[in-house]
Amino acid sequence: MKKISLLTLSTLCAGMTYAGSFQLNLQGMQQTAMGGSGVAWPWDVSTIFFNPGGLSRLKGVEAYASGYFVSPHIRYVSSPEGSLSSDTKMHTSTPFAVYVGGPLKKDSRWGLGIGMYTPFGNSANWDYNWPGRYVIRSISLESFFVQPTLSYRINDYVSVGAGFVYGFGTVDIKKAIPVQYANGADGTAMLKGNANGIGFNAGVQIKATDYLQFGVSYRSAVDMKVNNGNANFDVPAAAAASFPATGFSSKLPLPSILTVGFGVRPWKKLVLQGDVVFAGWNSYDSLKFDFKQHTSSLQDMHDPRNYKNTVAVRFGARYQLCDELALMAGAAYDPTPTQSDLVSPDAVDADRTCLSGGLTYKPVPRLSLMAAVYYTTTSRREVTYTPDNFQGAYQIKSVIPAVGISYAF
Repeated sequence: MKKISLLTLSTLCAGMTYAGSFQLNLQGMQQTAMGGSGVAWPWDVSTIFFNPGGLSRLKGVEAYASGYFVSPHIRYVSSPEGSLSSDTKMHTSTPFAVYVGGPLKKDSRWGLGIGMYTPFGNSANWDYNWPGRYVIRSISLESFFVQPTLSYRINDYVSVGAGFVYGFGTVDIKKAIPVQYANGADGTAMLKGNANGIGFNAGVQIKATDYLQFGVSYRSAVDMKVNNGNANFDVPAAAAASFPATGFSSKLPLPSILTVGFGVRPWKKLVLQGDVVFAGWNSYDSLKFDFKQHTSSLQDMHDPRNYKNTVAVRFGARYQLCDELALMAGAAYDPTPTQSDLVSPDAVDADRTCLSGGLTYKPVPRLSLMAAVYYTTTSRREVTYTPDNFQGAYQIKSVIPAVGISYAF
């Protein structure tokens, strides 16, 4: 009997570490509208994520909430002949971000806050009998990070900050198994797991002048550990002994992220900003899974990934049209860390180009209403997953509308 290849479990890692279709660069509304840039200029309390050093720069305590509507579309075309094509079914995920924080009191050098955000998460559903069904049929992934943060303004020019990060998440995956019922239907593997890990986020914010600011932030690597995952199988009775229900464990690495940015105000109403993002993907060379029970068809996994480090660039502009209304726009280029011979359909990725725009509106002085849209696309990419000998071309597109609200106390 053919040994099952549970490569679908790698989607949990892809969803939690990927600079591609599953990573969500959606932790602040104004930053999202400006191409995802935002490490240098502390626009609001969402600086807890982008640069903890900016928290003590705020004028007062703020509360913030935002929600995003993510509906990615992935198209697969078989290769080399290109005779078959499949598309993921439409489904909307709703990542969010919530922050509260600011200076401890008026004119205090200390800032304190906490944030909860969803940096990774998505869902994808392929057709039941699509060519890659033995690798992936569907996935539902959710992740949540909680970050208490402390910031200190050393002087009028330099402030620093750091936050402890606790991450937790869930994954629900289904894939076909190449064992058939009498009617020709494939068996099914159903995998569920919970992961958690810890890390930190630290930053330095420099206000050189009222017209020029700089920022550096570092988000540490985080190992998301799955200790009690559950694997269940729907197979014909004759194959049941080869596919017993069992548990599994794994350690899934998230890379460290170093971001360096600037913000400049060439005149009173306009701010231009940009970030350069260094992602340490090369630590992700393979993915291992240990199952509590083994058979000749169900063995521990060691899947090669061989990711490479990447450098992404993000730019944005904000124009204060009047006291109540500001307009924003941005763009980004995010290269993939994946090797073209090790791209599986459970973790599709390619170099991404992103365009964005948005606005903030203040109906009253302390209240801000925000809206943004973030568009991501990739060129068609021919890839292979060599261990499974599965190849084809993929293209990803996603339009993400978002809304948010903040209040300054």
